[in-house]
Amino acid sequence: MTTTNKIGESIERELLSWPDVTAEPHRFGGREFRVGKREIGHLHGSNVADLPFPRAIRDELVTRGQVSPHHHLPDSGWVSFYIKDEKDIPVLLALFRLNYERLQALRQRGPADTTSPAVDSNPPASGRNSQG
Repeated sequence: MTTTNKIGESIERELLSWPDVTAEPHRFGGREFRVGKREIGHLHGSNVADLPFPRAIRDELVTRGQVSPHHHLPDSGWVSFYIKDEKDIPVLLALFRLNYERLQALRQRGPADTTSPAVDSNPPASGRNSQG
């Protein structure tokens, strides 16, 4: 098994250890992680992760240089995180955790609040990007 494969497996193993997180194949390849019916993000192999955030959070993360605008939807709340090596795992997990906690809080408030702030968790096709 290559180090690259280990990165994706390590991230998936950690995410699935969190309460209420499930994984399924992503419609454009890779693995998608959800809390209930809401996506917290997905991996395209061990090269890039895409995560949906409300636009204000997305803008702050991009401004700080923690993420890039989504490689296919740069004007949305979606972000892309390019995984270079194993040192990026804790940084990426912190981003997933930020989204996880945000969605768990929305779920605890009840169904009326889970649609706000609205984030489309099903973006158009997003394959691997050659950046990295």
